[in-house]
Amino acid sequence: MSLPEKPVASPCVSICALDERDICTGCQRTVDEITRWARMDNAERRAVLILCHERARDSGLLWLTGSGSSS
Repeated sequence: MSLPEKPVASPCVSICALDERDICTGCQRTVDEITRWARMDNAERRAVLILCHERARDSGLLWLTGSGSSS
């Protein structure tokens, strides 16, 4: 018998301010994603985390480091 999956943790970093697109500058979630988080299942939460990562990258808030291929 397997144990129930733990809920995916919120990406909130307690820097709560909305930008001009109504996206939180701390966690990169939309207002809708923030208000619905508690009612989302883990699959929905993981999808939102991917969107948050993409938003952070696209807005220059995320820098990727590591062993990427160089030309």
